[in-house]
Amino acid sequence: MRERAMGRVALITNGSYGDVAPYAGLGQQLRTAGHAVRLAALSTYESPAVDAEIDFTPLPSEDHSTLLESERAQRANKGGAVGAAALLGLGVEAMRAQLPVMVEAAADADVVACSMSTLLLAGPIAEARGVPLLVLPLQPATPTREHGPLPLGGRDLGPWMNRVSAEVFGRFATRMFAPLVADLRDSLGLPPAGSPRRRAGYAIEELPVLYGFSPAVVPRPTDWPKAVDIAGYWWPPTPGRSWDPPAELVEFLADGPPPVFLGFGSMRHVPVPVIAKVVTEMIVRTGHRVIVQRGWARIDVDSPNALVIDHVPHSWLFPQVAAVVHHAGAGTTAAGLRAGVPAVPVPVAHDQPFWARRLVTLGAAPTIIPLRRLSGPRLADAIVRAVGTPAHRRRATAIADRLRNEDGAAHVEAAVRQLTAATA
Repeated sequence: MRERAMGRVALITNGSYGDVAPYAGLGQQLRTAGHAVRLAALSTYESPAVDAEIDFTPLPSEDHSTLLESERAQRANKGGAVGAAALLGLGVEAMRAQLPVMVEAAADADVVACSMSTLLLAGPIAEARGVPLLVLPLQPATPTREHGPLPLGGRDLGPWMNRVSAEVFGRFATRMFAPLVADLRDSLGLPPAGSPRRRAGYAIEELPVLYGFSPAVVPRPTDWPKAVDIAGYWWPPTPGRSWDPPAELVEFLADGPPPVFLGFGSMRHVPVPVIAKVVTEMIVRTGHRVIVQRGWARIDVDSPNALVIDHVPHSWLFPQVAAVVHHAGAGTTAAGLRAGVPAVPVPVAHDQPFWARRLVTLGAAPTIIPLRRLSGPRLADAIVRAVGTPAHRRRATAIADRLRNEDGAAHVEAAVRQLTAATA
């Protein structure tokens, strides 16, 4: 029997906890299969790598934190073309300081694997190393006629415009990163990107891709290239043995019927006083208890029927709640579906409207409440419908059953094994 090829994998990602934890969980699975794994991510998010027991290379995050307080960060949270451009600009500035560390993280790699946010930089790094590049996005990015580009909300603009707008956005992103990519290629001794000696392009439509979500949640578009596939979700690592849930949270959960969860994750620029007022009014109208996650915005609610918490693993908490009210980020959306819990999506910007629409289309959510339209009566009505209509929980449970039988990490591991065997 031929011995299975094992490899050294560099996972390069960027962004908030939701952009890091799934890759740590993937790294854990790859390590269990016998691969050596190093995760490069913001220094703030080392704990998932510790839980996964994989090597961790911290990317500088001080400039990242400063940028988050800027006016451009506020524009980035408004969504649309202006918001997408502001977000790209923030990424370029933050990653300029992180580039040398990314290169170092891949110094001995046999395979470089990257998120969508780091694709344009991971490509030259893999090229300089002479190793394969594996693209592992958490959101659909390959242009298709079936929906518009996710950074612009994924709204259906019609088949022709859907594809063209995605291609235009991809060229725009490439142009914004071009000076940074040029400096990187020069520092690595690579020819300029336009040189005919360049081995391959780094446009998402030109590369083999394994997407980290389920076809039960987003069916594979029929016009995607054959090299593009949907692997299925890979999940954050389970909490380490030393982790215990906060005692007050355990007591709150036990002290009545399942509460509703509310959180906006890494959305920093949300109207905290408005949200606090809305949640308080919702409690009065519905009688539901609420667990509020502070998140980056530091949301606070003063009510005896509300418990405010810091981050706890969604895989532990969500199966114990009646519904999840959230910003419809990719990770939180996936966690709610995995738990089989109905949702009330309150999207803010970027890909969040796309995931919110998927939740409604799948039947796991009764409606969408854009953040700008959030009010006490609207939230109360949506929660009553989410919790009180059995069909929503049935649909969420049916999706959870399908996710339970999928193993996205196994598909990635098979691809890594094939790549390392081909280059051995």
